[in-house]
Amino acid sequence: MKDTSGKSASLAKTARRSAKPTLRTISEMTGFAVTTVSRALSNAPQISIETRERVHAVAAQIGYLPDRAAQRLKTGKTNVIGILLDPHEEILGYGISIMHGLAKALRNTAYHLIVTPNFINGSNVEAVRYLVRNGMVDGLLLSRTEPFDPRVRLLLESGFPFVTHGRTEFTVDHPFVDYDNFSFAYEATKRLVERGRRKPMIILPPRRLTFSQHLLHGFMTAVREAGVDYEIPEEIDLDCPVEQIREYMSRRASQPGSPDGFTCGGEVSALATITGMGDNGLTLGVEYDVVAKRTSKLLSQIQPKVETIYEDLVDTGERMGHVLLASIAGDQTIEKQVLLKPEIGFPVLSGAD
Repeated sequence: MKDTSGKSASLAKTARRSAKPTLRTISEMTGFAVTTVSRALSNAPQISIETRERVHAVAAQIGYLPDRAAQRLKTGKTNVIGILLDPHEEILGYGISIMHGLAKALRNTAYHLIVTPNFINGSNVEAVRYLVRNGMVDGLLLSRTEPFDPRVRLLLESGFPFVTHGRTEFTVDHPFVDYDNFSFAYEATKRLVERGRRKPMIILPPRRLTFSQHLLHGFMTAVREAGVDYEIPEEIDLDCPVEQIREYMSRRASQPGSPDGFTCGGEVSALATITGMGDNGLTLGVEYDVVAKRTSKLLSQIQPKVETIYEDLVDTGERMGHVLLASIAGDQTIEKQVLLKPEIGFPVLSGAD
C-alpha cells in the first residue's frame, strides 16, 4: 500500500477541526475500506492485528467516537457492560481493584464499563431490572451474592448475560468467579490453634450473604477438629463501621473469657480488632493473635505481626471480565465457574512458639 502518512497528517488536522470524525474519515486516512475500518474497530479476528492496530491508532489520534445509537440499531448491542458495586469499607480498595482487573479484560475490545451503586443493605434488584428492561447494557457483573439472590433469579429468567462475584444456591448453574472463603477461614483458624490459641473468634459478613455461610463453615470445621472453644459475635458484622467494631472488641477484651485468636475477613476488621485489644493493654503476638485476609499492602506494613492470606482482586476482576465477554459471545470454550484458591504460606513455627 502506498505511503499515506502526509495525507493522514493533513486529514487528521481536518478531522480534529470537524464536529465529529466518522468511519469514512478513518478510511480516507488509512486507505482501508469503510467496512474494513468498522470491523477493525470491533476487533474482528478476520482482520489482521497490524490493520486493527493501525485503525485504532488513527481513531485515537482524531478522537473518533462510535455512534452508539447507530451501532445498537445495526447490531442490537450497546457495547456497554454494567457492574453493581457496594460502598462497603471492609475490603480495602475493593472497587478500584475489581475495576482495574475489568479494564484489563476489556482493553482492546469495543466494550465500555458503567458503574451502578448497589445499596449495602439490599440486592438492588430494581437497578438490574431497569438496566435489562431498557437494554442499556450487554451484560452485568454483580457482587455480594445471596443464596437465592433476586438479581440472579431475574437474570436467569431473562436469559441475560451476567457473572457474579460470589456463588448462589440456585439449582441452575450460572457464571461466577469466587474466592474460596471456606478454605480461607479454615486455614486461618487452624493457624490460630497451631499458635496455641484456645478460643478463636470470627467476625462474619451479614448472614444474608452467601460468603458468610462459607466463612462460617470453614471456621466451625477448624474449631471442631481442634476441639477448642470459640466465639461468634452477634452484635457486629463486617459491614459495621470501624469504630463500632473497635468499641465492641475493646469492651469484650475487658470481660472474662475473652477470645485470644481472631480470624478476620478483611484488613479493616483486623485493624479495628488490634486497636480494641490495645485499648485494654493487650499485645498482638503475646496475649492474642490475628490471621486476616489481605487485599492490599497496608496491613502488612502497619502490623507486620499479623499473618495474612492474600486475595487478588485485580485478578478476580480480570477473570470476571473474560467470563462475561465469553458469555455475551456465546463462547462455550471458556470455564465460566471459577473458584480461586487461597495461597497459604505461613512460616514454620519454632519450638518456642
